[in-house]
Amino acid sequence: MPEITMRKGSHVVFSIHLHIVFVTKYRRQVFTKMMLDRMAQVFTRVLEPNKCKLEEFNGEPDHVHLMVSFHPDNNLSDLIASLKSASSRILRKEFKAEISKHYWGEKAKLWHDSKCIVSCGGAPLDQVKQYIENQSGGRI
Repeated sequence: MPEITMRKGSHVVFSIHLHIVFVTKYRRQVFTKMMLDRMAQVFTRVLEPNKCKLEEFNGEPDHVHLMVSFHPDNNLSDLIASLKSASSRILRKEFKAEISKHYWGEKAKLWHDSKCIVSCGGAPLDQVKQYIENQSGGRI
């Protein structure tokens, strides 16, 4: 079994990995390889000042997958909003011609409002439940 790498912060030790999926509005087939490469740079730039790390990134024309090492000082909803906002703003600016084929108007959204966020890594949940159950003091 692979060893879990713990990160440290002020008064905290943690290992929080999130698999995040964003889809384009109306599942339009928008993204090219160049856009995906640029998006990885943008996501990294947003995550770093928030003490988070982009561990893995990939995508297809209508959605992207991120594996993020998340720092507990952050509000997850705010971080997601920053990722979507920055990537949309920069991609619309740098790839205006390509994106305007799929979305019209300055106010049109690139990303769908929904997102998928799944915690991952570490021990299986049953193992964690059993560990907690077996601690002294019994069950609540």
